[in-house]
Amino acid sequence: MKIVDIKTQIIKAPLKKPFKTALRRVDSLEDLVVTIHTESGLVGYGEGGATAVITGDIISGMIGAIEYIKPMLIGKTIEDFNSILYIVANSIVHNSTVKSMLEIALYDLKAQSLKLPLYRFLGGSRTSFTTDITISLNSIDKMLKESQEAIDLGYDILKIKVGKSILEDFEIIKSIAQTFPDTTLRVDANQAWNPKESIYLLKKLEKLDIYPELIEQPVKANDFRGMRYIRERTVIPILADESIFSPKQAIEILELEVCDYINIKLAKCGGVSNGLKIADIAGLYGVKCMIGCMLEGAISVGTSVHLASARENTITMLDLDAVNLLAYNPIRGGVEFNESKIELNSSYGLGILGI
Repeated sequence: MKIVDIKTQIIKAPLKKPFKTALRRVDSLEDLVVTIHTESGLVGYGEGGATAVITGDIISGMIGAIEYIKPMLIGKTIEDFNSILYIVANSIVHNSTVKSMLEIALYDLKAQSLKLPLYRFLGGSRTSFTTDITISLNSIDKMLKESQEAIDLGYDILKIKVGKSILEDFEIIKSIAQTFPDTTLRVDANQAWNPKESIYLLKKLEKLDIYPELIEQPVKANDFRGMRYIRERTVIPILADESIFSPKQAIEILELEVCDYINIKLAKCGGVSNGLKIADIAGLYGVKCMIGCMLEGAISVGTSVHLASARENTITMLDLDAVNLLAYNPIRGGVEFNESKIELNSSYGLGILGI
């Protein structure tokens, strides 16, 4: 089954409310969808978002990178699957979101050609999952209100964005934890703290018997020493996110014992194949993983659900709420998102454009 064309299209959709973190504010989805067309008529879909502050990718650059890689893939056959993945991974440096998009489309095509849902092609069997939902960084009153709204929708895990000041962040976490004591809290600082600030805040929480399930990326991505400093001084688990873009970095961080958990994101690591490798590496070290997403649509986020099924013993936490943050879903078919509940079905294909 020969590849005959590769096309791109920008898709947009408003968010229900602004998405705010210590790194950025987003008011609407703007993603790039790539379609890989074959002589048989099968089309594989991939998707990625422009997350410049994390991956360095912007839409125009993503389109340019795909056009650069395109001639290397035209004429190749899907049956030469591993060699095509090698081309995607090695034809250009960086551009992790573009590599992820192309890999997603290729895996979609391969699974379709075998008449299998992707999770089955990857060896998975689990079909039902639960995700958290992100509470954006705002005033305490607004975050409390949005937390209550999320709980009313059935969420029992909240991912709290912080990153104002260490004292304000403490008050945010304390207020939400004390107001909703039966709700699991995950706290994401998005690199906003330094090591000593982190310990100051976490010790204050411990004195109040407030123990979030985890603290995600408290310090700068390359501050491995700082991450280990925190981990050695608190009982609250540390999740590495922006610190890990590749399987090699996963090994380095696990050897240095700087975190308790790893967050896998396809747009960071370059796609499904590296996502599987990172999960397998973490499994060798006895470390559990979260699978997360950027602010992306249903094709990309859905692929991550398939990955979670394939590595369900290692990937035990889902932060795949991006589709639920949209005012409407511009993708038809694929994974079924119903607030905190996510379902894989037996159909094959990751979804197509169109409501």
